Formats: sequence, C-alpha cells, structure tokens
Amino acid sequence: MKPFKLEIITPEKIFFDGETEHLIARTSEGDVGILHGHTPYVANLVSGPVKVKMEDGSFRMAAVSGGVIKVSADNTVIIASAVEWADEIDVERAKRSVEDAKRRLKENKSQREFDLAEQKLKRALNRISVAGGL
Repeated sequence: MKPFKLEIITPEKIFFDGETEHLIARTSEGDVGILHGHTPYVANLVSGPVKVKMEDGSFRMAAVSGGVIKVSADNTVIIASAVEWADEIDVERAKRSVEDAKRRLKENKSQREFDLAEQKLKRALNRISVAGGL
C-alpha cells in the first residue's frame, strides 16, 4: 500500500504528524477506513477509537474525543478536542471519570449539565475501551 500524510491536531498540540498507509476512524455515520487515494471526504468524529498503521507495519490505537476528519488528495487531517494513545491512558483516572459522570447524570440539574455529563461519560468509557480496560 502507498503511504499518505496524516495530521492529528488538538487545541493543545500536534498529536501526530507523519505518514500512514491505513487509518480507521469512528464517524457519526460509522467506522471509515482511509487508504491512499481516498475520495475527498469530510465527516464528524464521535468519541471512539482511531487506528493508525505505523511505518513499521504495526497498528497503534488512540482514543479520540470528538472532532472532524478531512481527507483531501494530498493528506488527511483529524482535528480533535482530545486524543491520546491507548498505552498512555490512565485507566484508573478514566474509571473515576465514569463514576463522576454517572453521579452528575443522576443529579439532573439542567439539560446542559446533563448533556455535559453524558459527553464526559462517553469520553471516559471510550478511553477505558481503547486502553483495553473493558
């Protein structure tokens, strides 16, 4: 397979800037696989895994907390609110976030607070799943 340029960017940093031959990301419509020469494409990303084929042929998994993917003729860009490699996830911290989000969901103070708690729960469960803790 022919490699293509991939950039994964968050508000804080450039998370990944390199080449890959294969990328799998979770969009609001389902999982999408990207290879060199993919049709130009833009989609919303939901909290979910992103799987990147590294230069040595291995795959590396990351947890993405929502964002956008844009595929063009010469590169693919993911802009995400947060992203971290599976092996860098603090599973115990993510489990505490799950419990905190569940507590906030039960409090049901306002629709906005409920929505924020629900997003927090989804992010934490995604992080645990990607890290192999589920």
